[in-house]
Amino acid sequence: MHRKAFLRSTLAAMAALALPRVHAATGAWPDRPINYVVAFPPGSNTDVLGRIVAQHLGDLLHTSVVVDNRPGATGMIGSAYVAKAPPDGYTLLGASIASHAINPSLFRNMQYDAVRSFQPITIIGMNGNTLVVRQDSPYRSVPDIIADARKRPGAISFASSGIGTTQHLSGVLLEQLAGIRMVHVPYSSRSALPDVIGGQVDFMFEGPTVISHVKGGKLRALAVTSPRRLESLPDVPTMMEAGVAGYQVQAWQAIFAPAGVPANIVDKLYHAVAEVLKQPKVLAQLRDMGVEPSGMPPQEFARFQQAEIHKWAEVVRKAGIKAES
Repeated sequence: MHRKAFLRSTLAAMAALALPRVHAATGAWPDRPINYVVAFPPGSNTDVLGRIVAQHLGDLLHTSVVVDNRPGATGMIGSAYVAKAPPDGYTLLGASIASHAINPSLFRNMQYDAVRSFQPITIIGMNGNTLVVRQDSPYRSVPDIIADARKRPGAISFASSGIGTTQHLSGVLLEQLAGIRMVHVPYSSRSALPDVIGGQVDFMFEGPTVISHVKGGKLRALAVTSPRRLESLPDVPTMMEAGVAGYQVQAWQAIFAPAGVPANIVDKLYHAVAEVLKQPKVLAQLRDMGVEPSGMPPQEFARFQQAEIHKWAEVVRKAGIKAES
């Protein structure tokens, strides 16, 4: 009897000692700075949006959120780093459609699984690309491009920032839906815009950075790839309005954590970011960039990501796209 009583008291004491540690690991989060790894270079959409969110997120969580750029390999270097980090809520990932929806179809030997290695938190925002031509281009509309491409298969050129990017796949999707064939010119080491402005390439699809060139008169915008017109370019039709049925491309920037992060931390993170995205100053910053704020809940985001992976896998497969080595 004495031995059983001793064992019971010992186990009770051990349990009591363990309780503060559990509380510290789950209930007191965060009690130190959070590392926000951006998988793309400084100045990229992922980086700019990540810094906007990080500043306000730190204020809401009463801690520092430190942005740590780890670019390379279309987002794979930073993503692989976070995939291997402890799932304690102190390492987050600023990622995109490229790293977590397109790459799985382009690369066979990725160092992370875009789905199983991560816990989705939320999408910060989405942005369409804008189809632009030089100011004196003979193309005045998307139907003009399609009609000429059908007359001269393989003669019209479009630029992108690299194979497998949303700029590239925007052109590929146009080819597939319109039944045309064009020449893709990837610019992986420098901007393609000067050559589009100069007429060396016929057109390109580009993200929010192109809006200032359109407003400045250097380029003409023919359509946007988003489902709705942009507030910053209200007179420019969507691709569907321009006659390409079923056409929609939206890049997205998102926040992930390593798989296995406790549910209470996921919930706290999500609601904090969602609160950031409601702030008028943040909304104004995103809209000036041509970005539509999201704040999609984690479970909905997980379903959306799966649908995006499937969508782009089909586009990549049909086009026979191969990743750059």
